[in-house]
Amino acid sequence: MVQAYKIDIVNNLKERLQDAKAIVLVDYKGINIEEVNQLRSRFRSEQVDYLVQKNTLVKIALHDLGITGLDEYLVGPTALAICKADEITPARVLVKFLKEVMEDKAFPTFKAGYISGNVMDSSQMSALSKLPSRDELLAKVLGSAQAPLSRFVGVTQGIIRKFVYAVDAVAKTK
Repeated sequence: MVQAYKIDIVNNLKERLQDAKAIVLVDYKGINIEEVNQLRSRFRSEQVDYLVQKNTLVKIALHDLGITGLDEYLVGPTALAICKADEITPARVLVKFLKEVMEDKAFPTFKAGYISGNVMDSSQMSALSKLPSRDELLAKVLGSAQAPLSRFVGVTQGIIRKFVYAVDAVAKTK
């Protein structure tokens, strides 16, 4: 018979995973408690839920939500980074943490990710982490849209300026 607290854990996991845009599996072995707390703090500041739970309970919760592609990655020490706001944030936070705190050590590492209905392996997650954020992409698109308009304004101002100079020159000669 299944113990009641395990059912509560699975229900809690399902609630956390329900509307996630990104679920990232992280192999956290080799990282000490102080570093885990720093990583957790960074995730929390970016609205990413970071937790460690038994793989079997995570599998049950994922299966209940219809996600079966991560089963092969749920072996050994596994932490979950869950984000409901942005697809790229968990990967970017982990890579930034590796560079700044872990000084490019080989741990913690990506195991896999579930992004917008697609399972991604560790190399794809690393590539995903290098993409600019949504806000940066929107700023680039807006800048690209504004560039022709600002050039047009500059050209028309130049024409008006030359016309004013010509009228001024004519006025001075008369």
